Amino acid sequence: MIRIAPIADVPPETVDLLLDQAFGTDRRGRTAYRLRDGMAAVPDLSLVALQDGQLIGSIQCWPIELRHDEGAAALILVGPVAVRPDRQRDGIGKMLMAAALAAADARGCEPMVLIGDPEYYDRFFGFSAGPTAEWAVPGPVERHRLLARLRPGQDVPAKGTLGPRLGADAHRAALERQAQ
Repeated sequence: MIRIAPIADVPPETVDLLLDQAFGTDRRGRTAYRLRDGMAAVPDLSLVALQDGQLIGSIQCWPIELRHDEGAAALILVGPVAVRPDRQRDGIGKMLMAAALAAADARGCEPMVLIGDPEYYDRFFGFSAGPTAEWAVPGPVERHRLLARLRPGQDVPAKGTLGPRLGADAHRAALERQAQ
């Protein structure tokens, strides 16, 4: 049986090893890493999949922002979603995404952003490239793969530049206080 648990339940080095196995050791040069540079993952949205005590998957979510003419809009960057190579295609990534999005929805989370396959993430999770069409990012990205998920009533600026969330430590502290 697969158990979804907080990422804090496993040693960070095991998650790092899983990410290397899933994406390669050169993964840190990707644009998504630039978006979250210097940020700590959001604890209650970052999860692992465990089976028989072994790490088989993980998802991390990060505080980022869209800087625009009027200020900055807080967002959550989803990813990486990693599954052990011998367990890929078993639905573990989908399970982790569903759990992270359910947690985000339960707490009324900020709009969520990811870089990924638009057909998959739209079909199963409601992410779309529409809101992100005029956003700038700190590195290369295939425009159709920069996706956002907005809940009813949420809106995001049409233009801006994505980057790490300034003041994210204060935001994280507020979230931790809410959880207590």
